Amino acid sequence: MSLKQIEIACPCCEATLVVDVLTQTVLKHAPKAQLDATGKPLLDEKRWQSAQETIQQRGRRSSDAFDQALQQEADREKDLDDLFRKAQERAKKRGRDD
Repeated sequence: MSLKQIEIACPCCEATLVVDVLTQTVLKHAPKAQLDATGKPLLDEKRWQSAQETIQQRGRRSSDAFDQALQQEADREKDLDDLFRKAQERAKKRGRDD
């Protein structure tokens, strides 16, 4: 825990809270039933698995976004060529109309 975080024991439910001093937000919450004899949160296999799944999903989304951006960049030259060709056609058409 850093100086930016403080650990507080809730006087009502005796849960342990870790609070960010700068943002004043609760970073961690552990009910009394989930604490060991030293007051530290018990390791929970379900929470660990859930955290791993969340990280994997975020990684997939990041990878998908990267692949999409890469594809757009690859198609960019073709798209710009199409725009240029259309602009040339319009310019020729205007030249004939004048």
